[in-house]
Amino acid sequence: MSVHQRTKSLHARGNALSDTFFQLKVLNGKEISDARFPAFSDAIRQAGFADGRLKPAAIEILQVNVGKLCNQSCAHCHVDAGPDRREENMAKENFDRCLDILARYDIPTVDITGGAPELNPHFRWFVEECRKLGKHVMNRCNLTVILSNPKYRDLPQFFAENRVEIVSSLPHYSALRTDSQRGEGVFEDSVKALQLLNGVGYGKENTGLKINLVYNPTGAFLPGGQAGLEAEFKRQLKRKYDVDFNHLYAITNMPISRFLEYLLESGNYESYMQTLIDAFNPGAVAGVMCRNTISVSWDGYLYDCDFNQMLDLKVNVPGRAHLSDFDFETLSNRDITLNQHCYGCTAGAGSSCGGQVA
Repeated sequence: MSVHQRTKSLHARGNALSDTFFQLKVLNGKEISDARFPAFSDAIRQAGFADGRLKPAAIEILQVNVGKLCNQSCAHCHVDAGPDRREENMAKENFDRCLDILARYDIPTVDITGGAPELNPHFRWFVEECRKLGKHVMNRCNLTVILSNPKYRDLPQFFAENRVEIVSSLPHYSALRTDSQRGEGVFEDSVKALQLLNGVGYGKENTGLKINLVYNPTGAFLPGGQAGLEAEFKRQLKRKYDVDFNHLYAITNMPISRFLEYLLESGNYESYMQTLIDAFNPGAVAGVMCRNTISVSWDGYLYDCDFNQMLDLKVNVPGRAHLSDFDFETLSNRDITLNQHCYGCTAGAGSSCGGQVA
């Protein structure tokens, strides 16, 4: 398997930040930095959310993280994924539990993520079973996996046959800025993969095959306006590489995992946190992903969102925090678990796995 490594995982390096509890201590001014910031719960209370609590609107998305194994190791990765993360891979038993839940409840969308989800040996079977249940399937594909091994070259056709919506990260339309974040050669392979996806109809009019790109900043600053970024990405990728895509999602870098490491090492942590707090937008709170999503980890535990999962902040439903104890009614009425990283989703125009929310 071809590998692109901008860095190694925190886990592989034995970095203190590989401990999620240590990350939470940093975010709350108890380790490394003694900066104390206003509690996120206080911010939403002042915005009109009673007692600083946030409740779900509806469970519309089951986001399934099928493992942390990835052919890339990117500088900003909030999952701390990489080629070394072979043990954290979802077993068929938990896939079966997901399918049972999807069959029993009206959850219309399955959002598959990783790592590189395609590296899980049960990935294709799971996609097909979800489609048999009539679910809309999204797959968060890093693009380079398609070229990483000959056995993955048919993924574009597989995606098209199963009408899978593709969501792919591309930090910039230039090789320099993309490779600086994701590893040498990533941009070139990403463009080739996009061209293959275009070749089977993705991003083309009247095919219904959607591919959406994800932009996140390469430094300690907030993303620009999503509409303007989308227009420029479309212009540049079409002009230079004849690449088409549907939409671009602008996502704020969360101050966790490898991006938290970058902030601390570059001396930007406190200023970045203050930037997020100063940009807090009450209007973005209603649209954050935790209000319509349940996130599932590779080992079957339940979280309010992908970011909470990476901090091991499980859903606040004692005794019901695993697929084996899934209770739709209880989860629909839970209090969402909040912490300081939540400022990342409510800064400026807001941010979620589907881009800006306000």
